[in-house]
Amino acid sequence: MKSFAELELENFTTAVDGHVGILRLDRPPANAHDIDMILELEDAVEAIRFDDDIRAAVLGSESEKFFSSGYDIKALQQESGDHIGYASQTSKEVIMKMRTTDTIFVAMINGHCMGGGLEFALACDFRFIGDDDDYNVGVPEVQLGLIPGEAGTQLLPRYIGRSKGLRMMVTGETLSPAEGLEIGLFDELHDPADVEDEAMAFAQMLAEKPNKAIGHAKLAVNEGMELPLWDALAHERELQNRLFGTDGFREGVDAFLDKREPDFVSVELDDE
Repeated sequence: MKSFAELELENFTTAVDGHVGILRLDRPPANAHDIDMILELEDAVEAIRFDDDIRAAVLGSESEKFFSSGYDIKALQQESGDHIGYASQTSKEVIMKMRTTDTIFVAMINGHCMGGGLEFALACDFRFIGDDDDYNVGVPEVQLGLIPGEAGTQLLPRYIGRSKGLRMMVTGETLSPAEGLEIGLFDELHDPADVEDEAMAFAQMLAEKPNKAIGHAKLAVNEGMELPLWDALAHERELQNRLFGTDGFREGVDAFLDKREPDFVSVELDDE
């Protein structure tokens, strides 16, 4: 399997900064996606999953105006119902791969974030967005006689609650980034010129922490919240027990007792 740095994609650009993998949507003019783009996203997620050198990932855009406008409406018109249905299912599967990969994904959003584009952002663990009232955020599929079909009907209510999520779906209303922050859709709001620096700084900070502990915390939350409480606690216990045998745990304890700063990156990567 190719490492993340070795990927060659048509609908994304890739870069590596330290131990952070940077993936940018790049399908002009609006980063509208189709099955080809979805399959390339899957390739990127799988590369991140198996690349030990990538300890955090960010998802951004090459466009100065759009994060993503969602699924390509021309494709909706031209392709068969079966094709679109399978594309939607594949997108759901890729989104679930993102949510069950033990690497943190950070969305850095500067531009319109609509429909499937918002669903891609919701697949990430954290969302940083530019504070620009000209940016439209929403799930407007009802205007096409559709519902959010790339996990949006399930992820949106999990982040902002049932009523707020359903309201966005049935009205097709658009929000500003500030309104999205207020209801919990986004995690941080920054000047558009600072979004990428802030998102990258956050990802770089996470990349310096014990990688297995970060990944297990993500899995405990994303997988455990779908389970009954006692099953989720058993899952948490199993994930915690695995960490006691890791180099990150040993380095953290040794550094604490030695009264020094831990170096998780070196000990974890030297062990690979």
